[in-house]
Amino acid sequence: MSPADIRQQAEQKMLKAIDSLKHVLSRIRTGRAHAGLLEHVHVDYYGSQVPLSQVANITVLDARTLGVSVWEKKMATVVDKAIREADLGLNPIATGELIRVPMPPLSEERRKELVKLVKGEAEHAKVAVRNLRRDANEQYKKLLKDKAMSEDEERRAQDDVQKLTDRFVADIDKLIATKEQELMAV
Repeated sequence: MSPADIRQQAEQKMLKAIDSLKHVLSRIRTGRAHAGLLEHVHVDYYGSQVPLSQVANITVLDARTLGVSVWEKKMATVVDKAIREADLGLNPIATGELIRVPMPPLSEERRKELVKLVKGEAEHAKVAVRNLRRDANEQYKKLLKDKAMSEDEERRAQDDVQKLTDRFVADIDKLIATKEQELMAV
């Protein structure tokens, strides 16, 4: 494997770490309604667990209310129960085939808890990026040991991966600052 391949592979994996963080952050609610909040809710559909999006349409009715339109009328109670048990702090209101899910306002204490959670997720992402840097540097050292690259090339390659790591850590910090600002906005 060439030094360029190692760098490219590390960059792709770092991008995946950032995407994973974005996915996790999208599930943390900020007081505004968005369909992604119910993305990970699973419903018991005739004996098997399926995502909510496979048994209903999720729409944003207004800034603080989600609407869940079930496709089968008898699934309304099952969907209602699944949303209540999803530990999201939501209290759905079933009205026939439409289930309204109002977003309760976040208390100051809950906002601070969510900020801590966000910062913890950011730290996990940073650790993942740093581990990828370490792996790339070990591969460079192996190439150096096998005499496939010179010491100067190895040093430049390690510096390049460090710059890449710094860039991704800065991206993580920007994502977290944005999410923290969203959470603390009243």
